[in-house]
This record gives sequence, structure tokens and C-alpha cells, in this order.
Amino acid sequence: MKLKKLTALLLAGAMTLSLAACGGAEEPQASVGANAGNDKNVTEDGELSGKLIIWTLAEDLGKFADKFKAENPGVETEVVVIAPADYPTKVESALLGGSDEPDIIVGEPQMLESMYEAGFFEDLNQAPYNVQDYAGDIVDYVWEVGQDADGIQRAISYQITPAGIYYRRDIAKEVFGTDDPGKIGEIFSSYDSMLEAGITLKENGYRIFASDAETNYFSGDSAWVIDGKLNVAEARYEYMDMCTELYQQDLTAYASQWAAPWYQAMGGEVPILTAETQWGTDDMNIWDAENFNAATEGMETTEVFAYGLPSWGTITMAPHWGETEGNWGVCAGPAYGFGGGTYIGISSQSDVKDIAWEFLKYCTLNEETADWWIEESNGDVVSLVSALEKHANDEVAAFGGQNVYKFWLEQAEGIDYSKVTKYDTAIGNAWGEAITAVKTGQMTRDDAISEFYDKVASTYPDIVIER
Repeated sequence: MKLKKLTALLLAGAMTLSLAACGGAEEPQASVGANAGNDKNVTEDGELSGKLIIWTLAEDLGKFADKFKAENPGVETEVVVIAPADYPTKVESALLGGSDEPDIIVGEPQMLESMYEAGFFEDLNQAPYNVQDYAGDIVDYVWEVGQDADGIQRAISYQITPAGIYYRRDIAKEVFGTDDPGKIGEIFSSYDSMLEAGITLKENGYRIFASDAETNYFSGDSAWVIDGKLNVAEARYEYMDMCTELYQQDLTAYASQWAAPWYQAMGGEVPILTAETQWGTDDMNIWDAENFNAATEGMETTEVFAYGLPSWGTITMAPHWGETEGNWGVCAGPAYGFGGGTYIGISSQSDVKDIAWEFLKYCTLNEETADWWIEESNGDVVSLVSALEKHANDEVAAFGGQNVYKFWLEQAEGIDYSKVTKYDTAIGNAWGEAITAVKTGQMTRDDAISEFYDKVASTYPDIVIER
């Protein structure tokens, strides 16, 4: 593969992240080489010895590295955290430049395909790794995300990230007469029932979601492209219609994701914004909590019933719960979905592959490490099946004693990764733009759908489109 193609692939990965975040060089070869199979980094006492350089997207691996180093004092670790938008390019520059650093590299699902094609990740199927011996130890969809187009294992994640509906138990009891996750899950089992619940909640003074963006992870459980043809399943249209009604009937608090009111609603009352003010005004900055609170003082308020987020939503929400802590439950949505996840691999050019392999196993395949991370992270959900089964009956106080690890494992087992395609981001974004045009009244439903087809045809001329 020539450099120009590699650059295009990696830039595409970076662009994908920003939307959710010397010619003639040959691609790096993913061969184990002498450094992985020998014991040059093992002392006479059988201890690991050497330096491991880790490039990562988030600070989590720094904690893993500290623990790994504490248990392997002969290993020195260096952890470099790089912003997602910059990460693919930095890895490309290092590895195409022939550097044997970093040793551990990572990727989120949307950037992995191009990194696999570039040959950056070591082939873990071959000796001495023989990673397929561990295939049943990790949740299936996570294992599949770590494989390239030829089925070669390149990476493993220590976490699962299935999506769920986080809901307020007190509001559930008041409005629906129960806070049981199974019963509340029935309310969110279809787009029609979600819409009905939104109307009922508004009649009782609440809003079903902070914003209609809370439903993004449940926008349809079907592949966008099947056998070279665009596939717009009926559920996609139903989802569009629901989003339109949520927006036009003011069934949400118009609290934009990641903005101050979005976080504020996790802990209780939040001012009710409108479609016109949801992105702020000259006098109200929705991204500045202090300014937002001052600008909205005295406004009518509401409380938000639910959030739609992956399992890492627990970590996002917990700092903002306040008095609502322990008053939450989590249930299934109308479709299976997942978002994010850090996938760890060994750089194909590392000079300490033996240490890197021990670190990779330590983070992903070690039950003691998984137990530690469950406690240390205060909400992350590990991918090691044995650990999830071990903690299946844990009663988590933050969720009213619910067995959340059992729930998340069930949701992860429902994810069919074969429905995920390389077209998903671009087509999904185009569909989202169509929904926005319809719900805001910029276009009719038919015109927005027609424009969606035009965008797909322009972006992917080889896809067959039957309008």
C-alpha cells in the first residue's frame, strides 16, 4: 500500500472521530520477528525487564500501567495520552517513519479499520501469542471489533460499551407505578411507546429526555448496506418520525448533549429551554455552567426522566448526580447499540513485543485485573466474561441495588457486529441531517429523504440505491 493511500485512510479515521471525535514507502509488515518470541526482556529470575511505551487516547491505560509496573518492578512504563483527533496521524507518522516506539497502540472502533489496513497492529493469531486460545474469554462483539477484514486478531478491549436507558426510579414510580427495569424497559421497547411515554411524562410535569439526541444509540439495529445495496429499514423511518415528534411537541428539555443544562438535569431540576434557545443566546452561554445558571434564574423548570448512553454513561453521570445518586435504574432501549471503547494492540514495529504482550494480557485477559478495574473505575464494564459472570449478582447501590453487570452482559450479547459496516458513519450522519431538516421544518419528510439518497449516491457511487 502506498503512502498516499495510507494517509487517506488515517485522515478518514480522524475525520470520523471529529464528527461523534516520502512517496513510495511500503506499509509496515505485521510480523512478530525475533523480539516477540525470545526472552531478551526476561531476567534470570523470570522477571520482565525493559521499558514499555504506551500511546493511548484516554488516561485509563495510565492506571493499568501503574498497576502493571507495581507488579513487574523491572518494567519501566511511559504513557502518552493523545487527543483522538490527533491520534491516527501521530501513530502514522511514527510507524511510517520506522520508529520502534510506541510499543502499545490503541484505537476506537471507528478508526481501527484504517489502522489495520496500514499494518500498524501486530498479528496476534500467530505464535507466540496464539490469541485465539482466548477467543471465548472476551464478549463476542468486542472480540470481533478487534479483528481485521481477514479475521486476524489485532486488538482487544478491556471494556464493553453497550447502550442502555438510564432512568430516574422516583419519577418512574410516580408516573408509571413501577421502577422495575423490566417494566420500564417495555416503555422503551419501541419508538411508538417511547413517544407515548414522552407525552405522559410532559403531562405530569417532566420531560422524557434532556434532548432528542439521547436516542442516537438506538436509531436502528440494521446494516446500512447489504450485498452492495443501500438498506433503509422501516425502523429507520419510525425513528425519524419519533425524533420529529419529540422535538415538535416539546417533549424534551432541549438540553443539548455535553452542555451545562445536560449535566445539570442529571442532578434534578433544569430550566426548560426551547428550540430557539437550546444552543444559547447572546445572554446565555449553555457551555458555561455559571453563566447559564445566572441567565436562567427564575425560569420554569422541569426534571428529566432518562438518558440514553453506553455503559460508560455511569462514569459520565456519577459526578453530577448529587441527591439523585442511588435513585437510578438502567434498562434496554428499542434496539441494540454500542459506542466507543478502547482497543489495545501491539505495534508491529515494537522492539519489546514480549513485554507488550504481557501488558495486553494483563489489561484484558486477567480476572484479577478485571476485578480491580470494576472497583477502580467506579462504573466501567469489563469485557472479560468470567469477571462479568462473577459480578452478575452484585447489587450496585448507585442503581438502587440493580444487578447492572448482568444487564450489561445481556445487552452486549445482543449486539450483532456483522451489521456494522465501513459505510455507517457517513451514511448515519447523512440520515441524521435528514432528521434534523424534518424535525426543524426546514424540509418536508419526502424532500429530506430524497436529499439523503442524493448524498449517499454522491459519497458512494458504487452502492446500489433503490428509491
